[in-house]
Amino acid sequence: MSQAFADMPVGRFAALLADKVPSPGGGAVAAVTLAHAAALGAMVLRYTVGRAAFAAHESHNTVALSRLDALRESALQLADRDATAYAKLAALWKLPAGDPTRERDFPGALAEAIEAPRAIVKGAASAAEVLHALSERTNPRLGSDLAIAANLAAAAADAAAWNVRVNLPSMTDREAASRLASETDERVDMARRLAAEAVAAVHRSAS
Repeated sequence: MSQAFADMPVGRFAALLADKVPSPGGGAVAAVTLAHAAALGAMVLRYTVGRAAFAAHESHNTVALSRLDALRESALQLADRDATAYAKLAALWKLPAGDPTRERDFPGALAEAIEAPRAIVKGAASAAEVLHALSERTNPRLGSDLAIAANLAAAAADAAAWNVRVNLPSMTDREAASRLASETDERVDMARRLAAEAVAAVHRSAS
C-alpha cells in the first residue's frame, strides 16, 4: 500500500477491500472501525463540552475527548501497521521451508503480525471504556450516536482478535500463545460488556 489509510477516500477503501488484493483486509477493517467508534464518540463530546447543562462533567468530558481523539489517530496508524505486518508475513509464507530468509525473518514477522491486531484489540477495549462512562455525562439527543460508537468499539475488538488468533498456532512458545489467547479473549469480553452496558444506559435515558 503506497497510500496511508488515513488519506484514502472511503470509496477507494471499500473498492480495494472488495478487490482480489491482500490489503486492505480484516485487520484494516478492524482498525478503521475503531477509528470510527472513537470519532463518533468524540463528536458526541464536542456537542457536549462547553454547555452549561453539563458543566459538572466538563473536566471528565474534556479528558475523554482527548483520549478518543488520540485513539482515532492511533487506530488509523494501526491500520497501516497491520497491513504492512500481514504483507511481510505472507511473503515469507510463500518461501519454501528451510529458506534462509524465511528462517531468519519469520519469528519477527510473526510477532509483528500478532502485535499489530493485538494493539487494535487493546485500543478498542480502551475506547469502549471511555464511551461506557459517557451516557449520563453527554447530550442525550446524541444517545443513538453514543450507542453506535460503543457497538463499533466492541466490533473492532472482536474483529481484530481474529487476526491475533489466526497467527497464534504458528508460535513455537505454546505457553506464550496461550497467554496471548487468554488476554485477547478477556479484552474482547470487556469491550463487549462495556458496550452492552453503554447501550443499555442509552435506552434507559431515552425511556
